[in-house]
Amino acid sequence: MIAFGCSMTDPDLYALRAKAGVVRAMEPDSQVFAIQAAGPIFRSYNLLMQKAARIPDLEALVLVHQDAEIIDPRFCDKLREALADEEVAIVGCVGAVGAPGIAWWEGDVSGGSAVCRYGELGGGELPAVAFGGEGTPRDVRIGSVDTVDGFMLGLSPWAVRSLEFDESLGFLYGHDFDFCLQALASGRRVVTADLAVAHHHSLDLVTDNEPWIAAHVRTAEKWDGRMPHVEQREWNGDWRRRARRAEAEAAAARLLVLSKELQRDAQEEELERRRRDVTETLSWRVTEPLRRMNALRRGWRRRRDPASGD
Repeated sequence: MIAFGCSMTDPDLYALRAKAGVVRAMEPDSQVFAIQAAGPIFRSYNLLMQKAARIPDLEALVLVHQDAEIIDPRFCDKLREALADEEVAIVGCVGAVGAPGIAWWEGDVSGGSAVCRYGELGGGELPAVAFGGEGTPRDVRIGSVDTVDGFMLGLSPWAVRSLEFDESLGFLYGHDFDFCLQALASGRRVVTADLAVAHHHSLDLVTDNEPWIAAHVRTAEKWDGRMPHVEQREWNGDWRRRARRAEAEAAAARLLVLSKELQRDAQEEELERRRRDVTETLSWRVTEPLRRMNALRRGWRRRRDPASGD
């Protein structure tokens, strides 16, 4: 039996997004746990795992953010396929190898057909892998990763009963990265699968840098020297924490740049949508021969009389 869980801070948003997706994906025997946030998401997720751990025939627990909507009609079947290997502890939609901290998008990003849906500039969507930057391939590439984006986490029964979210790390940021590294440190695998999930999220990725920076520093200190596929660094004495903070601030600055790049892509998509709205109308197509004839006429006049400016 596949169970679903969500921690809510906004019941209306949950009903519109996460609940709608769970209802679409769930099976007749699925159990759904939706709880009001009990402080940090780390704590809420631990409570949800405690509930799921008591289910004797549990196959998986799916944790979704309240703004994440499952749109895949074969979600449960695909999740079972991904968890068929008993070594797999965590399944996500998009992730990375070699992420140097909670900024998973700074690693080698890959994933499936999940998307980010935004409301700015008339609304639209971008592939979730676009968070890896312009050089990231947009095609589906799934398999083993070091960490996944936590807007959707598919957890094996072993993960539910053996791991817990580290509540000392902060309020929101880094819960996914730390949880994945716990699984890897236990000899298990973290993978991405081609699960169609829409994360309804603003293109302003982080609105308050300080909590994100603090979580980055705490998580980096916890996993110092143990992050997979990341070159080890030498930190000297009292400079250690200051160096970690500088690293976190640099990552936050790059996050701002990434946000601006995504907003630029969204603006280009909006301009292209407006162009299509104009050029694909019946009146535009009907008058196209006339516009071409007028353009040819103007060109012919300019060649005959360059000074005319017509």
